Amino acid sequence: MQPTATLARETTPEGKELVLYRRNGVYALRLDGLELMSSRAHGSEDALARLACEDLGNRAAPRVLVGGLGFGYTLRATLDQLPARASVVVCELFSSLLTWNRVFVADLARRPLEDPRVEVLHADVWDALEVAEPYDAILLDVDNGPWAFTLRTNERLYQREGLARLAAALSQGGRLAIWSADSAPSFERRLRRAGFRVRTESARARGRTGPRHTIFVAVRSR
Repeated sequence: MQPTATLARETTPEGKELVLYRRNGVYALRLDGLELMSSRAHGSEDALARLACEDLGNRAAPRVLVGGLGFGYTLRATLDQLPARASVVVCELFSSLLTWNRVFVADLARRPLEDPRVEVLHADVWDALEVAEPYDAILLDVDNGPWAFTLRTNERLYQREGLARLAAALSQGGRLAIWSADSAPSFERRLRRAGFRVRTESARARGRTGPRHTIFVAVRSR
């Protein structure tokens, strides 16, 4: 068994330590010692993309926003769902993750940042929601769910103002998909009050094994 290798680290704007590790060929990202993601488990990220984009394959040129890059699995799965003329904006706040995706983990998800359909936006996803042309789908994979785990400022995304901003950034009938480690019935009710038709789906972390995660699928209805 190989020792754990620390590949890179960064301090977030809120003073937390973001560290990229590798051990026995497995990459992991930790925030203040708590694991955010691992290259062993991305089945629910794949499901997030599938559920967000399942109605977009027949559109000639859909527009999609992916909030949060991680190791690139969500972005790759999104691209695999979309036609050649699609456009995908991937929004990532941490410059380190953009660099690490190109330097350390590019091959994990088959180099999604090199796809010509992708526009990389180094910004807070909140700012990416102010657009002239709406998105047909928005995927949020920036926290462990509607609890703003990664950055406290993300909490506004899951409150009334943030949900209104998300709805306004979607086309009529557009779809919002949010990854969550756990279920949250109160958040489902909040989505409905914001004018979304909502359902939840369960997905395994490793495809058929591992813990179950929750994906909120919300369609803009007004």
